Amino acid sequence: MDDYSAWVGRSETREDVATAAPLAGLAAVLDHDISPWAPGTVPPLGHWLYFLPTARQSAIGADGHPRRDAHGLLPPVPLPRRMWAGSRIDFLSPVAVGAALTRVTTIDAIKPKRGASGDLLFVTLRHDIAAGGVAAIREEQDIVFREPAPAAPAPVAAPAPTGREPADAIRTVHPDPVLLFRYSALTFNAHRIHYDRDYAQGIEGYAGLVVHGPLIATLLMDHALRAAADITPRHFRFRAEAPLIDGAPFDLCLAREGEGVRLWARDTAGRTTMRADLTG
Repeated sequence: MDDYSAWVGRSETREDVATAAPLAGLAAVLDHDISPWAPGTVPPLGHWLYFLPTARQSAIGADGHPRRDAHGLLPPVPLPRRMWAGSRIDFLSPVAVGAALTRVTTIDAIKPKRGASGDLLFVTLRHDIAAGGVAAIREEQDIVFREPAPAAPAPVAAPAPTGREPADAIRTVHPDPVLLFRYSALTFNAHRIHYDRDYAQGIEGYAGLVVHGPLIATLLMDHALRAAADITPRHFRFRAEAPLIDGAPFDLCLAREGEGVRLWARDTAGRTTMRADLTG
């Protein structure tokens, strides 16, 4: 794999406004009758609704993402598949609806690895977001690039039943193509694994449509805000462990732990697919 160390430290700055309309869309996607958050304030993880990708249609690659040879921030990695593997987020100060936003994104690290499925490349981005000139959010985001899916993937055995971790609060979500489409539209995410079943199965080797990692993380945050309303989010981190596929319900789980909560998503077999921690 090529040496991309020269890309570390590169950065870009983007500006936006914390408008109210995307927040109403998020409340609808999360199945709230009305906005459940403090009036006039962007909720935790609501910053993902801003600074949306605006690549021209002619710059979009086969997977729906902007091509990495189109002079963007990311290096021209030849590995075709990508996923958002996790984030570590600090909420520094409230973001008011209507505030002018500035985001400085910097490539913090690029690390090649060799995994069971072949070559991997991990890129860590640091996002520093200011609202009205005041530091508001700091996020470290891990993106992983992977080799093409095998032409004829081996059949995957159903996971063996596992002992389910005890939880203080559980809520079940039924992911269907409509939910995935609405979230893709809300975040202007054109990655085809979330809406093009033929592509997801035939090209990337998934069993069906893939539930967005940030959607699962947002659902976990929403679960915490409902079930542990006494905690004011200050620090949140999540890590994807396995893909969730549409059609089968999955559980959002929460367990109290010290001054915060431990969160996880689990599929119908009891397998944990994402873990998260939230502290106040």
